[in-house]
Amino acid sequence: MTEKQKRYEALVHVYHSELFRFAYWLCRDQNIAEDLVQETFLRAWRALDSLQDQQAVKPWLLTILRRENARRFERKQFDYADVENDTLVDEKSTTLDAEMEQTVIQRQIGKLSQEYREPLLLQVVMGCSGDEIAQILDLNKNTVMTRLFRARNQLKEALSSDDDQLRGASN
Repeated sequence: MTEKQKRYEALVHVYHSELFRFAYWLCRDQNIAEDLVQETFLRAWRALDSLQDQQAVKPWLLTILRRENARRFERKQFDYADVENDTLVDEKSTTLDAEMEQTVIQRQIGKLSQEYREPLLLQVVMGCSGDEIAQILDLNKNTVMTRLFRARNQLKEALSSDDDQLRGASN
């Protein structure tokens, strides 16, 4: 086995599950997430020799994944339906309370503008540090930290207003 193959296999072994988790958060479809991860690793294999800094592997892979997700929208023309996403039911949740909580949180995260949603997902889902997020998104670290702060505040405000509406409806 060549040195490149060993490096690649180690890279896949370490980062596959993290990349899949992030891809799933981006597209919310298991099959598409698997395709994104597979395409990410294919591109990583082709460009593995260009990777100089081993400390930059995770941000490098996440950047490839984000670009692959963007390419998906360039290639595909979506069929539109009259069904709202809110009417679709997640049949995999174990309890109704857990399902409702997860749905509300995902919906509110989805309502955040992309400039706030993406750093929040990178931090919460991928466990990236502020420096890593700055590198992945090609932003200043202070900008990233500000966006994370604002994203959390917007999410907290939206979730608390949802709680108030639910309490008002039950009275």
